[in-house]
Amino acid sequence: MKILVINAGSSSLKYQLIDMETEVAIAKGGCERIGLEGSFLKHNGKKQVTIESPMPNHESAIKLVLDALVDSEHGVISSMSEIDAVGHRIVHSGEDFDRSVLLTDEVIETCRNNTELAPLHQPANLTGVAACKAVLPEGTPMVGVFDTAFHSTMPEHAYIYGIPYEDYKNYKIRRYGFHGSSHRFVSEEAAKYLGKDPSELKIVTCHLGNGSSISAVDGGKSVDTSMSFTPLGGVPMGTRSGDLDPAIVEFLCKKHGFDVSECVNYLNKKSGVSGLSGVSSDFRDLGEAAEQGNHRAQLALDVFTYTCKKYVGAYAAAMGGIDCLVFTAGIGENDNYVRSQVLKGLEFMGVVADLEKNAVRVKGINDITGAGSRVKVLVIPTNEELVIARDTKEIVCKA
Repeated sequence: MKILVINAGSSSLKYQLIDMETEVAIAKGGCERIGLEGSFLKHNGKKQVTIESPMPNHESAIKLVLDALVDSEHGVISSMSEIDAVGHRIVHSGEDFDRSVLLTDEVIETCRNNTELAPLHQPANLTGVAACKAVLPEGTPMVGVFDTAFHSTMPEHAYIYGIPYEDYKNYKIRRYGFHGSSHRFVSEEAAKYLGKDPSELKIVTCHLGNGSSISAVDGGKSVDTSMSFTPLGGVPMGTRSGDLDPAIVEFLCKKHGFDVSECVNYLNKKSGVSGLSGVSSDFRDLGEAAEQGNHRAQLALDVFTYTCKKYVGAYAAAMGGIDCLVFTAGIGENDNYVRSQVLKGLEFMGVVADLEKNAVRVKGINDITGAGSRVKVLVIPTNEELVIARDTKEIVCKA
């Protein structure tokens, strides 16, 4: 079985074609600048190619991807009929879906109704679905895999805010959480590595990248997570502020002359470690600047790692203990300095890391647990695309 995984953004589209017999991506790539001048496709199949071509919309982008997949020189399949199903990343399930689902017309309409909960991402995700339906052979099954679904197991006291309850019931204002596919994947991989059933473990998963979130996974279920009503909440990120006093919004609006939308944009795109440092949202740049004595770059790193550490401690308390701490995503997998600073001072919880192992990159899972640690500390590469493909296979095979 071959499954095409699609992650459609507003002006971009990433894809992987995964052979589910081996669970290996036989082709992958992405379209950039959809709807803009200078659009191009980077495709890695039999060989790597960059194809410059006008892509006025997502439908034309999908067609270009499919043409690349069946191309005699760099393609990997002979015809589109070899694509057995398509798995789509969809950001928001609202309170309507607690798992991945077959994308029927009714489901798509429900997803469209949840657009106001994710106005930047949901329309693009659904555009990708429509584009695939228009280009692929009729009847090709499609599955939606939601970023928020894994966190639907949070108890009510963890997702409710201290606002009038009617606003939750009427407007769906609550904590939803994101990066669910990643948190789910690495917590399951941790359980496999430890030879345990997920139901036996209390795990804190740290998905640290340009967008970062931390989750408490108790018995294989998410019971709390740092991202909030939107991906703006939680730890400070590349350009996102993370948690702050909501009164700051009104204060900034008055000082800068913003309206509310402009202020939210400011907190999403001009803040985080980029705004703190004045250097970059890229942690590699921050590390270099800090080594050269840049105080603000060092401060940005300190704020980020300190906030991550607080969440780890809070979630260990919320679960009544911790068996395993996992780092994943771009920063979590590759930045040993960030990991060391998050881990520093957690010895009282039984978390001890081996700093020599922490400094070494390995392929696959890196066990950086130190001598005498009561808690396993693991670095696990995430694979959200594989989660999407696995769910798609399971649903299609049951249908």
